Amino acid sequence: MRRLLLLVLAVAAIGLGGATWLWRGPGPLPRQTSVAIPEGATLAVAARELRRAGAIPSIELFRRLARLFGSSDPIRAGEFAIPAGASPARILDLLQHGRPLLHLLTVPEGMPSVLVHDKLAAAAGLIGPAPTPAEGSVLPDSYAYQPGETRAAVAARMTRAMDTQLARLWQARAPGLIVTSPREALILASIVEKETAIAAERTTVAAVYANRLRLGMPLQADPTVIYPITKGRPLGRRIRESELHARNGYNTYAMAGLPAGPICNPGRASLAAVLHPAPSKALYFVANGKGGHVFADTLAEHNANVAKWFAIRRARGEM
Repeated sequence: MRRLLLLVLAVAAIGLGGATWLWRGPGPLPRQTSVAIPEGATLAVAARELRRAGAIPSIELFRRLARLFGSSDPIRAGEFAIPAGASPARILDLLQHGRPLLHLLTVPEGMPSVLVHDKLAAAAGLIGPAPTPAEGSVLPDSYAYQPGETRAAVAARMTRAMDTQLARLWQARAPGLIVTSPREALILASIVEKETAIAAERTTVAAVYANRLRLGMPLQADPTVIYPITKGRPLGRRIRESELHARNGYNTYAMAGLPAGPICNPGRASLAAVLHPAPSKALYFVANGKGGHVFADTLAEHNANVAKWFAIRRARGEM
């Protein structure tokens, strides 16, 4: 009887040892691959995805071994990098406790919403139609997403981020501003964004436009002429004389005050510049030939600066 008991225990030990080896031994994956686990996936759903990717030899075996040796923690959603030869034990731990791969969609400062739509449409792994967000409603930033997420959901995160950022900056705004609402600040910031890429200039450009608004002068911002023609896409040519006189709610050469709406999605720095403009009396600015601008308080100073800029362009053969 004792011998029989020892034999049974020996067979059980061999079986348990074999199961342990199957659980912790190398898996069949020849090279690292990624596996996408959907939101709310069960162990069975995850096993099907793993088998489809070749990371495990058997769905049923993986499930049985996981129940026997594995943790009962929930499976996480996301895309996971499964290393070559990963054991079932390592794979389950990765799906339960590892970090999913990050996919980033980056919206640069000043990108118009038609191009945000294009980025959403081209983003690999997203599903569903790509919306075109309202102009100015997206906060430029890098947004992480998971494969299988909808494009509409990512767009909604972008607009929530802008709402949050604009509200925060508006609460901390300087006193005595010419803009009287977050909407007006957003519109003016979109013009500042398009007029300069030099961070140090933004507050002075914002001051120029604020000074013009106070005096009832037209803003005369070229990007506002282009926007109703292309909706933010590159014009690809010079502005025509007839376009400078067009009345469409956006052309700030043909009207005083702010345009009807934003002309791009401005970044945090341009929003902050409009809400904290430089203490400047400047009313004019023109390119300096070095990528930035030179500012002037009077028309006479501005005309002299323009003459210098034209001389630079003639020397370059551009005129």
